[in-house]
Amino acid sequence: MDKTYNPKSFESRIYKRWLDNGCFQPRPGKAKKKFSIVLPPPNITGQLHMGHAMNVTIPDAIVRYKRMKGYETLWVPGYDHASIATEAKVVEAMREEGVTKAEVGRDGFLSRAWAWKEKYGNRIVEQLKTMGFSLDWSRMAFTMDEKCSKAVREVFVTLYNQGYIYRGDRITNWCPGCKTAISDVEVDYTSEPSHLWHIKYPFKDGSGYITVATTRPETMLGDTAVAVSPKDERYAGMEGKLLVLPLVGREIPIVYDDYVEADFGTGAVKITPAHDPNDFEVGLRHNLEVIRVMNDDGTMNENACAYKGMTREKAREAVVADLTAQGYMEKIEDYTHNVGHCSRCKQTIEPMVSKQWFVKMTELAAPSIEAVKSGKIKFIPKRFEKSYFNWMNNIRDWCISRQLWWGHRIPVYYCDSCGKEMASKTDIKTCPHCGGALRQDEDVLDTWFSSALWPFSTMGWPEDTDDLKKFYPTDLLVTAYDIITFWVSRMIFAGLQFTGEAPFKEVYIHGLVRDEMGRKMSKSLGNGVDPMEVMDAVGADALRFSLVNGIARGGDVCYSGTALNSYRNFMNKLFNAAKFVLNACGNGYSKNPKAVTAADGWLFGRLNALIAEVNTSMKKYDVGHAAEALYNFIWDEFCDWYIEFAKVQLKGEYAINTAGVLRYALEVLLKLVHPIIPFITTEIYDSLPDAQGELMLSEFPKKKRGDYAADIKLTERLKDCVRAVRNLKQTNEAVAKTPEVLCEGEVALCNLIKQYLPTLAKTGEVQDGSRENCALIALDGIKIFIPLADTEKERERLITELEKCRFELKLAQSKLNNAGFVQKAPPKLLEAEREKVASYTARIAVLTEKLGEN
Repeated sequence: MDKTYNPKSFESRIYKRWLDNGCFQPRPGKAKKKFSIVLPPPNITGQLHMGHAMNVTIPDAIVRYKRMKGYETLWVPGYDHASIATEAKVVEAMREEGVTKAEVGRDGFLSRAWAWKEKYGNRIVEQLKTMGFSLDWSRMAFTMDEKCSKAVREVFVTLYNQGYIYRGDRITNWCPGCKTAISDVEVDYTSEPSHLWHIKYPFKDGSGYITVATTRPETMLGDTAVAVSPKDERYAGMEGKLLVLPLVGREIPIVYDDYVEADFGTGAVKITPAHDPNDFEVGLRHNLEVIRVMNDDGTMNENACAYKGMTREKAREAVVADLTAQGYMEKIEDYTHNVGHCSRCKQTIEPMVSKQWFVKMTELAAPSIEAVKSGKIKFIPKRFEKSYFNWMNNIRDWCISRQLWWGHRIPVYYCDSCGKEMASKTDIKTCPHCGGALRQDEDVLDTWFSSALWPFSTMGWPEDTDDLKKFYPTDLLVTAYDIITFWVSRMIFAGLQFTGEAPFKEVYIHGLVRDEMGRKMSKSLGNGVDPMEVMDAVGADALRFSLVNGIARGGDVCYSGTALNSYRNFMNKLFNAAKFVLNACGNGYSKNPKAVTAADGWLFGRLNALIAEVNTSMKKYDVGHAAEALYNFIWDEFCDWYIEFAKVQLKGEYAINTAGVLRYALEVLLKLVHPIIPFITTEIYDSLPDAQGELMLSEFPKKKRGDYAADIKLTERLKDCVRAVRNLKQTNEAVAKTPEVLCEGEVALCNLIKQYLPTLAKTGEVQDGSRENCALIALDGIKIFIPLADTEKERERLITELEKCRFELKLAQSKLNNAGFVQKAPPKLLEAEREKVASYTARIAVLTEKLGEN
């Protein structure tokens, strides 16, 4: 081992060895069980960020644990073609060359897109490897590879032939910049100052007007009705009454609809079916005309009359000016509201009707709802089921088409000769009905369509492959809560529909990585942290540990540079402890160490408890609790206590056994913590004398046989004595730097104090007996006397402490004697006050004895 901990000297070397030896590939284990999981595929446009790092660290720890427990594990890696994001990158590169999509054509554009993918697509994969993730890279999948593409076509054509897929005019999130429909998850909302325009719509018969309010006055040009609540007495008897649309002159009716809230504003709502999702639904219920007033690029079309050709921003200004000039503007109010923007090009999203492909979801969603209700699929934590059920119980048809070129082209073909439309699992050019030429639909599928098939398409479905038979359904999915609706729900429906089985048994939902102030990391706040830079500074293990230590399942992580440095120090502590152990073994060690001393038995017993605790946590996927337990044990119980005990024992007759205990304990700890920090544990393990094989393929530790309860109890009492002496030396100026010590009481404990106290508390030799003018430490079964250089000063200190204890005791007793407090206080608070009474009573007894009071 190197003299100092330097992760750069071994991390890449170790990972290459794992790859070369096929360590990440499935291999039968002693458990004779399988454990499979798929990686949520990152976008090929992506770079590793803290969210990715946490999203993959958690399952890697679980997979490594299962592998060491003897499971045949499969963790499938892959990445997503990311239609919109990738197309935007390629278009941007072409813009710099001075060419457009139209100039190079579809085939030319796709050639460029594939070239971009080959050049940049593996970037995030290589970054994931840097963190030590044990994915089976030999099974690397891509949502547009041949295997996944075959699955996509199989699913589309099947749903199409079954009548679940249809084409129709519906409202979608339309991006005028990308010129495509986009999903809700690709819309970023920001709060923006604007206005609320109140517009008068006059009755045709001249009897007055109705006032409506809008944040998008340019869309009024497409209004085809005004809706009011049927319960609103202000509009009783007005159903069907005609209004004249300002600026346009079109006659539009008043319709009654429960969608309108009577007690909100004027109780009247302008209905623009082509430009608002709620208005579209109202339009369907009342058979209203759908008039779209914008082109795909956001400019106004011929239905916008005098405003044709204007941008929507210019049209808004012109419409407001004309409404004001013609007396239709009642008032304008300042108004702040959320505005949606395309996550890629940042343009404002326009809810707009367009012809798209959809999947009918209501019937398909029913088995998915039941799968979670019945417990066939479990969410961890359970509270996230609420988001899932809310989405699934209110499911709408899924828009699956995108007006892009990069992606899975929709496998629907049209024959202009006979008018037939057909879906095909393979490319076809000739109409099977009339022999005429076919043209394929221009759109591509939503990226989420192929992602929905990920758990079984990566296993080779629709073929009946060995992987599919052995590893599907998978056991676990680990993902973030913000894609429960867009991804998790769709994987469940697709798995049930096409394989007859749920795609996974459990869904572990983790939180977000936040900064030290609790804010979500984002580009706009400038608070993001580059994991690659962090690893360059402190190594992968420190970063991995920082992302899971102490984090509750489903909880957010507050990333802190200070905390990260503490984990770097932890790695250094472990490294130095290992060097101490290796040095101790240099003169020989017992390969079957026994509990020769109480400290040995204490360590064996505490290790047994730790093994049980880590197993319990990891079985529940509670990686955060396991990490915390290991951190505390390694730092405190192993390094700060047993190694100090060992320094004494290595000088005596049991040195060989002590070295064996050290080596045994270190090996156990390395195996326990390896799933979380794989690099440093492997580097140390490789240096252990007589270490067998690869650490990551070794068996997870089992408890050491034996009853160590008495050794644990005795050693814990010894630790209390050591802590008490250390504390006295720190707080009492009258105590010498290396004081004499005397003790009396239980023989076994006195003997341990004599053996260990001089080294662990830096005292002089410990003798039997007692003495006057001493500081007294009185613990259960033992009294320790430490002579004082200044007895009067010590007496003053004891009197001050006694007065404080008496005051606190009186305060606690008064609370417990107060009937009102006892009746209202929670049980935990009452218990805390009772503990105070017991503690202060005991301390007062010790202090009065020291002071010689009765």
